[in-house]
Amino acid sequence: MIDEDRPLRRGWTTGACATAAAKAACAALVAGEFPDPVEITLPAGQRVGFALAQSELGDGAAMAGIVKDAGDDPDVTHGALVITTVRRGKPGSGVTFRRGEGVGEVTRPGLPIPVGEPAINPVPRQMITAAIAEVAGQGADFEVEISVPDGEKMAVKTLNPRLGILGGISILGTTGIVIPYSCSSWIHSIHRGIDVARAMGYTHVSGATGNASEIAAQKRYGLDEVQLIDMGDFAGGMLKYIRDHPVPRVTVAGGVAKMTKLAQGMLDLHSKRGPADLDALAEVAVSAGADAALAESIRGANTVAQAFGEATAAGVPVGRAIAEGAWKTAAGVLKSPEIELEVLIFNRDGELMGHADFKPTG
Repeated sequence: MIDEDRPLRRGWTTGACATAAAKAACAALVAGEFPDPVEITLPAGQRVGFALAQSELGDGAAMAGIVKDAGDDPDVTHGALVITTVRRGKPGSGVTFRRGEGVGEVTRPGLPIPVGEPAINPVPRQMITAAIAEVAGQGADFEVEISVPDGEKMAVKTLNPRLGILGGISILGTTGIVIPYSCSSWIHSIHRGIDVARAMGYTHVSGATGNASEIAAQKRYGLDEVQLIDMGDFAGGMLKYIRDHPVPRVTVAGGVAKMTKLAQGMLDLHSKRGPADLDALAEVAVSAGADAALAESIRGANTVAQAFGEATAAGVPVGRAIAEGAWKTAAGVLKSPEIELEVLIFNRDGELMGHADFKPTG
């Protein structure tokens, strides 16, 4: 259990671990000895050291492994063994990359790595190339293979399969540092999901807060899985990216509580960012036709779902009012005449509770 009285401990990305392992393996291949610990330079210039978990020098190849420490972040790859094997490359080839066990392969367009390439992102590739240059000089020719045992099992808990990254995890990281609970991997997956949908020619995406609303929206329109964006609590992160990378039609779908928060102007829908305002919900209900007794009952409700249920049973269309409020918040981010937006509110059973129709947002 994390001690709430101490600062959360930061960790290292898979990209940083792979870089350190690559540098150690290259050093052994060049000089016959593994540096342990091995130091690398992160993109912002910090020098950090990593202890080797395993190492092996053979005929024409060297292998080093580092256990990923994600700090206090609940990362699915925390504790994973990141193994890098380095071999001499063909003259003039530079640093090239191969996927080993547990590292995914890109199979869909739109990602920052071409189809058919190992899912080793651009910044880790740059970090590895720079680390090898420290050991062997600029322009050295090496083949770098990255493996993560059990990476294929880990990938099932990520959005990689939906993004078309098959066979394992991605080697990620733009800073080399994991900031606890920043959810950078999730937001990264949201952005890449939008990129893939655009690259595949889709003109409609649906961002949902959870599984029930995602399934309901998918059935409503017969959407392909590529069109489904696992937005979670990060409505703002998805909408801001779509604003800068437009998709003509956007559906935002969610449960009653999170869509009420969106209607009240919140773009981060996590419960830790604050509860939905039941007093404000009661005022919305009054504007939709609720009497004073129902409004008072809504103010005293234990949950937003309970309040919605009471209003619906009384024939008050509070769902429509909340959907329109959520639409205004989301449209205020998109602000584009080229992007049409709708909002769908579902209950836990996938029943439609509120709907704001498609309209241009600018």
